Amino acid sequence: MPRRQTHQGLKFPTENILTHTLCSFRLDRGKPLLYDRISEAFVFYFFFGFRRTLQHKDVFPMHIAKKKILAVIFTLFALFLAAAYLCSTSFQGGVPVLNYHQINDRDHNALTLSTAEFDAQMNYLASNGYHAITTKELADHLENGAALPEKPILLTFDDGYIDNYENAYPILQKYGLKGSIFIITDYLNVYPNYLTWEIAQEMQNSGIIDIECHTMTHVPLSELDSAEDLQHEAVDSKQAIETHLQKEVTSIAYPCGAYNDEVQRIVQEAGYRTAFTVNYGLDYPGDDRYALNRIPIFGSGSHSFLRFKLRLIFTPFFSRLQSMRTALLHDGRDTCARLIPVP
Repeated sequence: MPRRQTHQGLKFPTENILTHTLCSFRLDRGKPLLYDRISEAFVFYFFFGFRRTLQHKDVFPMHIAKKKILAVIFTLFALFLAAAYLCSTSFQGGVPVLNYHQINDRDHNALTLSTAEFDAQMNYLASNGYHAITTKELADHLENGAALPEKPILLTFDDGYIDNYENAYPILQKYGLKGSIFIITDYLNVYPNYLTWEIAQEMQNSGIIDIECHTMTHVPLSELDSAEDLQHEAVDSKQAIETHLQKEVTSIAYPCGAYNDEVQRIVQEAGYRTAFTVNYGLDYPGDDRYALNRIPIFGSGSHSFLRFKLRLIFTPFFSRLQSMRTALLHDGRDTCARLIPVP
């Protein structure tokens, strides 16, 4: 089965997009879930049934062609509703890991949520029985099968912006939630829009925030040429946090989600227990702990509450469509990729 290498440079078979999509499903665990089968049917009907109908519209009389198109649309809609229902009733044992960056009312871009948007999302999680966990709790669950609370969720923030302290931190306190901030160590006490070591220590001591690693300078680790540079970025940064904050660092978030086999080896040998990508999906017992999925709450011109709920509740379904879209884009089929609905 093809191995996922990096977020930036995914390698897919080009001869058969459908084959890749099926290989990316969770069939390798010996537990073919029902929504996997529904996703298969959705993909098959969308890219083969609908396309075939259009290709043969000149063969059939117009009224028959219209009926075939309507039948395909109705089938797709029914499959979508069935998959959505299954996804909404249970995560099937997977743990969602939300991924944020900036929280402020100044920067209006793909990486930034307003304080009101973030507050609404945290209110939803608290009101609907989600229980925030730490990276260590997730590692214990994935590695040893340790029990998690009902509806577990891990909240992560990349880069270590000062607005995480000014805006996100008090909102987490307000709703009784907690999160993990992956910091770029060389940026602390240097750039005014990033945390200081003193603030990082305050949040770490609170028990609400856990400070983890996002390397020294945020360079994509898979692009580094030498073992020394990789060691510096992934390992020296871990040691810097442990020295400044007097705490054990057990988790890293790959800059840009980029990694390869050598990066994973160095990270594991350094003593990390988990490493996070920006690949869209849930995390299950038995997953590779050094290539964990997250649910990016960024990367869009719109940060609507509806988009947040769709990406969270329907992750098992939309993550498969995202995989299909990525494969098509990689294969140069941009037009087909734009037809795939992923919020």
